[in-house]
Amino acid sequence: MLANKTVILGVTGSIAAYKAADLASRLTQAGARVEVIMTEPATRFVSPLTLRGVTGRPVVTSMWELNSEFSIEHVSLAEAADIVVIAPATANVIAHLAGGLAGSMLTATVLATTAPVVIAPAMNVNMYENPVTQENIAKLKKRGFVFVGPGYGRLATGKKGSGRLAGVAEILGAVAQVLGKKGDLAGRRIVVTAGGTREPVDPVRYIGNRSSGKMGHALADAARDRGAIVSLITTTSPSVAAGIEVIPVETANEMKQAVDRAAAAVDALIMAAAVADYRPKKAAKSKIKKDAAGLTLELTRTADILAGVSGNFIKVGFAAESEDMVANARRKLMEKGLDLIVANDITDPDSGFGADTNKVTIIDKEGKAEELPLLTKWEVADRILDRVAGLL
Repeated sequence: MLANKTVILGVTGSIAAYKAADLASRLTQAGARVEVIMTEPATRFVSPLTLRGVTGRPVVTSMWELNSEFSIEHVSLAEAADIVVIAPATANVIAHLAGGLAGSMLTATVLATTAPVVIAPAMNVNMYENPVTQENIAKLKKRGFVFVGPGYGRLATGKKGSGRLAGVAEILGAVAQVLGKKGDLAGRRIVVTAGGTREPVDPVRYIGNRSSGKMGHALADAARDRGAIVSLITTTSPSVAAGIEVIPVETANEMKQAVDRAAAAVDALIMAAAVADYRPKKAAKSKIKKDAAGLTLELTRTADILAGVSGNFIKVGFAAESEDMVANARRKLMEKGLDLIVANDITDPDSGFGADTNKVTIIDKEGKAEELPLLTKWEVADRILDRVAGLL
């Protein structure tokens, strides 16, 4: 999503300015060309040399730098931008932007650009909650500016409250979401399930499986980055889910109810979750004590979510197999009426539960199988979504 994109990173005079170096580094590593504009107060908190070191690009600190390639025509930065990110953004700069002022290189660039603008505020809680600041933020949101954060926590003054700069991963998620609005899944509603369900034995114990949820989370992130409106029904907490509706569930029954509700208005359902096939017939209301030498549990089948859900949308399932992978996956595809099924061998340590990589075979309704090489789960997600986009 960020490859070959020009990102204007505005850094303003907040104590959180040092975090901009990590953000600039992550953007650069993702393939973006990062042009940093620092306000004069920002240079008091972090050196321009630091930002230059992580981006490999000269840092602009003034409209009057004659040695800058942007010094003559300062709007050239604005015209080059695919997106402008201001992180951290102080109350002062937010006020200038709301008033349409162009007294610095950063505010002039924002005023001159037609690119989307993402703002990550960072300031004292009283400054953030001040009615003037809130009015300025509301004005900018009305004009289409996207805000991420601030977070709640301990601030530089020692007080707790709203005003912390959003995490770098959260800012990156917001950037990807904004850039993805023109992607091949723009406006499509995609529901993804993730993680392994937990079927309670008593208030302490449960029957579960080894699913980490990483594949489902990667699918949700990748779909968002391609412009989709994403709902993630998950038993595990995603590290970051900017721009994604997260629906936490625990049991197979809770997941079924969430899927049934979401399927009422969806373009594609991707069931990456590892749903338990059985659950205890009756869960104990209090903790079972170790009084006896053994314990017998009576299990009953859980509902088959994929087979039971119907509608005019694309259905994608997963088959985690330990033997006869392709044959078992083809049978599952037919039995559940799927458009695609993604099969992987869980005995392979590179593609088993919890791994950051996966080696899968994608099978379509005609039975044609496409075996993919070992890829990161993010790359696998994009290959699956390529097929979904084609079907849509």
